[in-house]
Amino acid sequence: MKYIKILSVLAISTILGCIQTDDFELPDLEISEIEIEGDITSIAAVKGNFNFETEAIYTFRETDTWFEAYVISNDAGGNFYKELIVQDKPSNPTSGIHLLLDHNSLFDTYNLGRKIYVKLDGLSLWYNNGVLQLGIQNLGDVVPIPNSLIDDHIIRSEITKEIEPLNIEISDFNPELKNLYVSIQDVQFDRNLIKEEQVFSFASNPADQYDGERQLENCETGETVLMSTSTYSNFKSLLIPNGSGSIEGILTRDFYDEHYVIVLNAPDALDMSGDRCDTEYLGCGDSFTDGSKILFEENFDGVTSNTTLNSRGWTNINVSGGEKKFTPTLSAGNRVLRVSAYNTNESPLEAWLVTPALDLSNSMNETLSFDILSSYDKGLILEVYITQDFTGDPRTTEWIELDANIPLGPSSSNSRIFKNSKINISCLEDKVWVGFRYLGSTFDKTTTYDLDNVRVIGE
Repeated sequence: MKYIKILSVLAISTILGCIQTDDFELPDLEISEIEIEGDITSIAAVKGNFNFETEAIYTFRETDTWFEAYVISNDAGGNFYKELIVQDKPSNPTSGIHLLLDHNSLFDTYNLGRKIYVKLDGLSLWYNNGVLQLGIQNLGDVVPIPNSLIDDHIIRSEITKEIEPLNIEISDFNPELKNLYVSIQDVQFDRNLIKEEQVFSFASNPADQYDGERQLENCETGETVLMSTSTYSNFKSLLIPNGSGSIEGILTRDFYDEHYVIVLNAPDALDMSGDRCDTEYLGCGDSFTDGSKILFEENFDGVTSNTTLNSRGWTNINVSGGEKKFTPTLSAGNRVLRVSAYNTNESPLEAWLVTPALDLSNSMNETLSFDILSSYDKGLILEVYITQDFTGDPRTTEWIELDANIPLGPSSSNSRIFKNSKINISCLEDKVWVGFRYLGSTFDKTTTYDLDNVRVIGE
């Protein structure tokens, strides 16, 4: 039989008599040892019991086995509920796991960095919402450990360690990093979330259901990750910060196991004190002239196929080797062009829609406008560009990005609200082409966009 020894410090009351000097001696600390019968294992070994092929619930019985871990979640802010996320080490962790506990104020007892011991016998392991979880089996489900049984399975030590986040890149994401406390540097929120006319909150915007997901992008690589915040958190109404910097939180999966997300313990886990690193957009100015001369107009009425679209001079192409493109669609009686990676099995899906040549040689004070509807939101994955020399292939064309108003859509298509973009292009001359680029993925970036009413006016 092996023993796990946990040191605890017992407070000692010392009665001091009259002392002639100001010197005091610290009392001796009496150390007691708590002994727990059983063997100790690792979190990685615990997770190794789960069979991902059968996905059958695994229940631990008569193993006399425990594992030690450090708490990395904090439910004080309401972003976690009846759950405790733990990892194997306070720094440079290698494995983490999700504990289900039927108690809604865990931070008082299991504070951040607290070392705990977990008894496995009687607990069940299953795969849910994209992560492995430990709880109590109830028929075909695994449910939180009842409050009356928590002390039977979890022993809180007197040790609290500082949790050092594991520095990773977005490109490093993999299943082994799930349920670990991580840090990602050099990121900022997508510019469409912090526009002057509307700065998004963490999770209280009308489109947010259960969780608010806000897209962060890496300043150097452009890679993106979603920060997820519960609509029940007490900081849901705070506005997300401008600027660039870092984020610390727990790497996990969204509720539907469609993509990775970062979940914060509290909003101060964001450090966005640096300057933004946005791409330089076309800089013709912010003023617009309501010109009366229509230089180009397309509302896609009568466009029922790609053949019709091509006959009107548009280029509609998938450059990532797949089949999915912008598709003529009848939506609520209105003809639009729609694109989505949902259910396409294309990862990535890069589709380009390029206008015919727009002639600016006989006009002035030109303004480009178009309407976009976003739905089934899974990331901001549409960008708009302009060029004065379209080669016929978007990949070999030199593009200038436009500061377009790309909406953050709801999780359904019930809200039919198009958002309009108006962009001053008056500093360009002769012929130009506008390109709409969709970069999605069937697994995690599947937002649906509808495009309508592309127009250029001038004087």
